[in-house]
Amino acid sequence: MADSLVIVESPAKAKTIGKYLGRKYIVKASMGHVRDLPKSQLGVDTENGFQPKYITIRGKGDVLKELRDAKKKVKRVYLAADPDREGEAIAYHLAHSLNMEVDEECRVVFNEITKQAVKDAFKHPRKIDLDLVQAQQARRILDRLVGYGISPVLWKKVKKGLSAGRVQSVAVKLIIDREKEIRNFQPEEYWTVTAVLDAEGETFEAKFHGYGKKKKELKNEAEVKELLEAIKGKRFVVDEVNRSERRRNPAPPFITSSLQQEAARKLNFRAAKTMAVAQQLYEGVNLGKKEGSVGLITYMRTDSTRISETARQEARDYIQGQYGESYVPARPRTHKKQTGAQDAHEGIRPTSVLRTPAEMKPHLSRDQYRLYKLIWERFVASQMSPAVLDQISADIRVGEALFRATGSKVKFPGFMKVYTEGNDDGTKEENKFLPALEKGQLLKRKSIRPKQHFTQPPPRYTEARLVKTLEEKGIGRPSTYAPTLSTIQKRGYVMLEERRFVPSELGEVVISLMEEFFPEILDVEFTVNMEESLDYIEEGKVDWVQILERFYEKFQKRLEVAEEEMKEVEIRDEVSDEVCEKCGSPMVYKFGRYGKFLACSGFPDCRNAKPILKSTGVTCPGCKQGEIVERKSKKQRTFYGCNRYPECEFVSWDKPVPRPCPRCKSLMVEKKRKKGTMIQCTHCDYQEEKN
Repeated sequence: MADSLVIVESPAKAKTIGKYLGRKYIVKASMGHVRDLPKSQLGVDTENGFQPKYITIRGKGDVLKELRDAKKKVKRVYLAADPDREGEAIAYHLAHSLNMEVDEECRVVFNEITKQAVKDAFKHPRKIDLDLVQAQQARRILDRLVGYGISPVLWKKVKKGLSAGRVQSVAVKLIIDREKEIRNFQPEEYWTVTAVLDAEGETFEAKFHGYGKKKKELKNEAEVKELLEAIKGKRFVVDEVNRSERRRNPAPPFITSSLQQEAARKLNFRAAKTMAVAQQLYEGVNLGKKEGSVGLITYMRTDSTRISETARQEARDYIQGQYGESYVPARPRTHKKQTGAQDAHEGIRPTSVLRTPAEMKPHLSRDQYRLYKLIWERFVASQMSPAVLDQISADIRVGEALFRATGSKVKFPGFMKVYTEGNDDGTKEENKFLPALEKGQLLKRKSIRPKQHFTQPPPRYTEARLVKTLEEKGIGRPSTYAPTLSTIQKRGYVMLEERRFVPSELGEVVISLMEEFFPEILDVEFTVNMEESLDYIEEGKVDWVQILERFYEKFQKRLEVAEEEMKEVEIRDEVSDEVCEKCGSPMVYKFGRYGKFLACSGFPDCRNAKPILKSTGVTCPGCKQGEIVERKSKKQRTFYGCNRYPECEFVSWDKPVPRPCPRCKSLMVEKKRKKGTMIQCTHCDYQEEKN
């Protein structure tokens, strides 16, 4: 008979842990939090030490009954929620709901769900950490005070259903500030001049650098003509050659934010999807009869790159066996702790490097496999030798003008044998090397290519860029990024267009009002200081009530002023050119959780609504009558289909090209490849590179 009850958050986690613990343990799932503040009221007594009024979450009554019944049958209860503030709070509320003693040694934590880690954790149970609980409670109450304080004011003055959050408001302001930079940007003209040169049969490129030893920017066509005239008929001579060797170190193991950024760059995963799939890998995947359910990665909400000595040694042994001694650094690699990192858990890594992606692939879904492969490769690479690159630069004289050519070549791949980090602009490093050049060598001119350019405004935020910016500024914590990005879209404050954030008129109005009446909420320094205060509560250095009192005194005065002085703002729906096919009223643009859509202006009498269809300018090859338009699936994945649907059911995941195949006149589409985007015929084997 079982003599212990173990409570975790999810059934998947319960299944994995139950397998390790055996028959003496009953493992049940609480399905997350069981108690929270009520939705219908503030739920915080601001005049009595900010005492929260917790209630059982609707729908959790049956779960608690099952847990109470199971508790009666055992001698001891263990609370094994996730190893963070949220998990500690879940354990605290479970203990309260099950009438357990607060000082009971019932809390069990582990950073990875493997047999050894779980068994070791149950040998050392501890008391619930009340400092951690109070830090989570302070955050929850703080966010409730802000949300339930400002939101009703916005409902009165702007529109019903609006909300204002501490971290989400700063995120929206960052997006709006970037949009203002783009609107106010004044492009400046500049030119580049590239010489295509020949060195004994080997062709390479050199760019104009300046005159004499001074760098010179070419700002207009007149300056380009002056340069071309100055070098006309003159010889290109190698003036100086510099060779060097550069060592490049690998990126550290993932933390929450870097995982979200890299999954966005390399896998096109949204932040929420990354965390959901990572949770599945952490909680356990069934690997068949031999191993059963196993957690494949360590805990994925972390800001630390620290790695256990056991994991590091296992990786070093694997690298030596797989790639050879030269790929193992002489000293085990460690990574510098980031400023402000709590360092509570290890970095994100596979629970065993011996479970290679190739071996795990048959047991994983496509998304699980791709994310696991990313995590596994990043971790293995982080423990490998640096890459060694040969670099060469050559200064080439032609009269008084100086052209410069640079190149690099991988001498020893090191960690790059396994993994290289992505970047936000999607470009890939080119392994471009120059031919053997010697000082005084004459070069043959093949062509001169002048090209006009204009400076570009800063790019709009992608999810990856925004997460990176929030992290760099110290806004929020790892667990807050994904829900923050989701919330600001659901509220209609921002939209994603071509995977980049664009603010809505509603978002700009709300942030403008908050800047006027609640400037502290939007102040980055204030938000960072508040995060530090929550960390101090967790460390037991400050009292959580004092932090809330200090904040609420000023905030309450701001609310009173806003109630009196904020003017009402009417946001009118933008009228479209389309007419409702059901009642004949004009259609207007609305914002929903998935962005902009069309709705009938006759609402609520007419409830007609439909998505905004983006034309591709391509005639449907299915019915030869309709036009292919851009659509969104239920999971918000872009696809292309006929605008005569459901009469014509033609669909394509690939973007159509507005010109027919030069060979067979069939539809051509864009196909993304590792080396870039290809344009490919859907009927014959014709293909070409996209310019």
